[in-house]
Amino acid sequence: MKLDFSNGRDGPVHVLCLGAHSDDIEIGCGGTLLRLNKARRDFRFHWVVFSAAGQRGQEAQKGAELFTANSEREVVLKEFRDGFLPYSGGAVKEVFEELKARVNPDVVFTHWQGDAHQDHRLVSELTWNTFRNHLILEYEIPKYDGDLGRPNLFVPLEAPFYGEKVDCLFAAFESQRTKPWFDRETFLGLMRIRGMEANSPSGYAEAFHVRKLVVGGVS
Repeated sequence: MKLDFSNGRDGPVHVLCLGAHSDDIEIGCGGTLLRLNKARRDFRFHWVVFSAAGQRGQEAQKGAELFTANSEREVVLKEFRDGFLPYSGGAVKEVFEELKARVNPDVVFTHWQGDAHQDHRLVSELTWNTFRNHLILEYEIPKYDGDLGRPNLFVPLEAPFYGEKVDCLFAAFESQRTKPWFDRETFLGLMRIRGMEANSPSGYAEAFHVRKLVVGGVS
C-alpha cells in the first residue's frame, strides 16, 4: 500500500512535525523524514518544538535543518518548561489553535498517545483534538520507562537513511551525547527490531501507531 500525502491538491505537500522536546521529532521519525525529503522536493515542513530553550533551542533548529535539508521549512520553537507541559495546558492549546488557523497539513507526525512521558502524551492528545480530519502518524521514543508498544505502520529504511539518521542526531544534539541512552546502539537497535517486524530488505525501519486511516481513491 502506498500512501499519497498530496490529497490531490496543487502546490507543496505540507508536513507538520510536532515534538514536546528538542530531539523528539528526530528520534521518533527522523529516518522517515530523510526518506521523504529525498523522494521529492515539493515538501514544506512545519517543525514545532514546545520545550526548546537556550542551547536546546539551538539544537532543535540545527536538527530541523539537517533532517529537511534543501526543502522549504518553518521552525517554531517554544520555551515551555520541560516536564511541566500538562500544567501549561491552556497556553500549549493556544499554540495548537494558532497552528490550525494557518497550517492544513497533509500528514502530521506526533507523539504516541501511550507514551509514558507526560509532555509527550499532552502533545499527542492536543494533536488529535486539533487535526481531526488529517493523517496522523504517532512515532515512538525509547526510554527508561520501557513503554514501547505494538505499532501498526512501518516505514522501511534503506541505506543510507538509517545510518544518516543517527549521524544527524549526534551532529545536532551535542548536549545529549553524555547521556547513557543516547548512543548509536539504542537508535539502530530499535530500527533493527522494527525492520525485522516489517521484513525490511535492509533490515531497518521506523514504526508508527495509526489510530485512524481513511483510504480514498479506490475504484
